This record gives sequence, C-alpha cells and structure tokens, in this order.
Amino acid sequence: MDAKNIGRIIKEARLAKKMTQNEVVGDFITRNMLSQIESGSAMPSVKTLEYLCKVLDIQLEAYDTSPAAADTGMMSYIELRNLYAAGVYEEIVKAEPPHGYIDEFTALKARACLHLAEQLTETDDISAFQRAVELAKQAQDLSAQGIFADINAHDKAEQLIKKAAAKLSAYYSSLI
Repeated sequence: MDAKNIGRIIKEARLAKKMTQNEVVGDFITRNMLSQIESGSAMPSVKTLEYLCKVLDIQLEAYDTSPAAADTGMMSYIELRNLYAAGVYEEIVKAEPPHGYIDEFTALKARACLHLAEQLTETDDISAFQRAVELAKQAQDLSAQGIFADINAHDKAEQLIKKAAAKLSAYYSSLI
C-alpha cells in the first residue's frame, strides 16, 4: 500500500471518529507530520502507523486485499515483530528481510540470534554450543549494520561466543 492510500485511510478514519488532528497525535507525533501522512506526502514509520491504527481503531490490511498488499514489507515486518514478542526466534532467523524494512529487520534478527544463542548455551549438548557460536557470530555481524546498529547486542554476542567457546574447549580437552 502506498503513502497516498495509507493517508487517505487514516484521514477517513479520523473524520469518521470526528477527531481533530490534534486529538489523534497526542504526544506521539506532531500535527504537521499527521497532515503530511494524511496528504500522502509522507510515509509513516512502523511505530507511527501502529500508533495511528490503535488510536483510530483500524487495521490497514482490512482496506487492501490486492496481491501487492499481501507482499507489503510493513505487514511482513509487523508479523516478524509479533513472532519475536512470542519468542519464536528461529522463524525470524530463517526469514528474508521485508521490502523497505532492512535496517529494522537486521536489528530484530540480531536480537533473535542472541536469544537463540543464549538458550543453546544453557544446554549440555555440544552441537548446541557450536550452533550458539554460529548464531552469536551472526548476531555480532548483524548488530553492527544499519541505522539501528547496537553496540550492546554486539558485546553480548561476544560474551556468548566466549561462554560457548569455553564450554567447547572444556569438552574437547576432556576427549584427550
């Protein structure tokens, strides 16, 4: 769905609820930004769109059933965020970046890799430690990319690598 359609839907929903732009924006965005979104001259961020849908009590996917809408990167990203919130990290690790949301997806995937690596280092399975190292390295690489680069995630991944490496080293030493 393009910016003009999103803006039209938001404006129609606001008018149907008899709300002013000031009532809709609250402290979240500026009235000027809402005006730009409603006119179609600005595309809202995922967070802004989620906020507006909540305030206006609408679901954008209900307005557009075209095949292009099914492939909307924004909806795919929201689905991935919901998977993350539900703790379904493996699906995120396997997923492809949604169109237009590569930076957001990269940050989300880095965190999903970290969570999986943490879970795997809590077991006594050597193959799990090896997978944990792979995931932590992937998290390290991902957390250094894009506008949402996260030094804390990078450092946490490094700690996980060291933890898993120590367990692997102890295991291999016991074989000698």
